[in-house]
Amino acid sequence: MEQVCIGSIRQLAVEDTRLRLDRLDIKILAALQSDGRMSNLKLSELVALSPTPCLQRVRRLENAGFIVAYGATLDARKFAPHITVHTDVTLRRRTAECTQRFERYVRDEQFIVECYLVSGGFDYVLKVVARDVDHYRGIMEDMLAAEVGVDRFSSFISLQQIKQSRGFPLGLVSALPTTANRKTRAIRRG
Repeated sequence: MEQVCIGSIRQLAVEDTRLRLDRLDIKILAALQSDGRMSNLKLSELVALSPTPCLQRVRRLENAGFIVAYGATLDARKFAPHITVHTDVTLRRRTAECTQRFERYVRDEQFIVECYLVSGGFDYVLKVVARDVDHYRGIMEDMLAAEVGVDRFSSFISLQQIKQSRGFPLGLVSALPTTANRKTRAIRRG
């Protein structure tokens, strides 16, 4: 099933980014990544914390910018037939002006749903969702006609989505060394 995360229900304001995550914060983030609509009561039960402190932690995570929005994941197959195309893009020149013009264009193009600046043999990777191959060709022709600095591009049509993550792999956060779990090594001098 191809899923698409569309829009945000509520964009959150970020006040403080100095918050350090602990074990309970990571549990809260994991639970909300899985189901952002769960009630505070259910969340507090999942993380083994009473409701009021749980809600305070969620608000603190929102205010610190760890939670930036709540949204819905949609089953794209229910809407209309479509194709997903991954496109490698190389720009003619990599000046600040050229990259800004290209990135502005990409942000404004609704059918380009993801864009990454990458290292390697090309400059960007795009994820484009189109009705069909002809529609995709039109999207790319419009990009070329817009004179946004594209030198060349390569297209790869997705045949089947094997995996889609619903969020950030929070195992990376818990794997970071802290003073509590950092191994110390004695150095022998002799």
